[in-house]
Amino acid sequence: MSKADAIFIDMCTDIIENGTTTEGQKVRPVWEDGTSAYTIKKFGVCNRYDLREEFPALTLRKTGLRSCMDEILWIYQRKSNNIHDLKPHIWDEWADETGSIGKAYGYQVGQVSHYADGDYDQMDRVLKDLRENPYSRRIMTNLYTFADLSEMHLYPCAYNVIYNVTQDPGADKPTLNMVLMQRSQDVLAANNWNVCQYAILLMMVAQVSGMIAGELVHMIADAHIYDRHVDIVRELIARPTYPAPKVSLNPEVTDFYAFTTDDLIVEDYQAGPQVKNIPIAV
Repeated sequence: MSKADAIFIDMCTDIIENGTTTEGQKVRPVWEDGTSAYTIKKFGVCNRYDLREEFPALTLRKTGLRSCMDEILWIYQRKSNNIHDLKPHIWDEWADETGSIGKAYGYQVGQVSHYADGDYDQMDRVLKDLRENPYSRRIMTNLYTFADLSEMHLYPCAYNVIYNVTQDPGADKPTLNMVLMQRSQDVLAANNWNVCQYAILLMMVAQVSGMIAGELVHMIADAHIYDRHVDIVRELIARPTYPAPKVSLNPEVTDFYAFTTDDLIVEDYQAGPQVKNIPIAV
């Protein structure tokens, strides 16, 4: 069993057995048939994954790691808000006729701000600070810009990334850690997808900064399982599990903007079958 499997099983079990329901309350999401999409939820879930121990991919079912990486590059490297720049079709329902999802995600990362030492967008500032002032407590990106919310086709779910550097005694390199803040998460559809995405982002940023990828701390304000997902989740967490895959990056890449999905190396990834036709509330 991978450590990610154990965390996922414990989280889902806790939500189902101890969570609170939104049934009968005023909720925004609806199912395709127009009925309200209620959830069982837990508030303030915190999961920790140490990338020095293993990569946090589920083996209960396979997570498409290269697709995860492509979306994270779409946001933080290509800084795009257009689905035509993205291979997975996860954002298609929120795109307009031009392919735009509005002033969301990559659009926010690419916004330039003025600093005393020059003008930088959010990702360029992170990379600069990690090179020049790595022990700063101000190294972060934030996608939740209130002034632009009305022009976003979907409010950002995973919205805030905080980078923090530690130096372990006797270690040759500093360790780069990350806190991922998420306001809301559809646990079945998105949990391990988001975890793997940001684990890969942490690995990429650590590598180009000359650091070791350390802990990913995932904070979820509203971790929920939709009512029509409960039986699917019960079946999923009862499946056999396997050891975590070995995941690494092409060590030759030293420029964040040079990474492609071909630089992701995945070995020994054994997992259960995909869960198909998951109903998605919008």
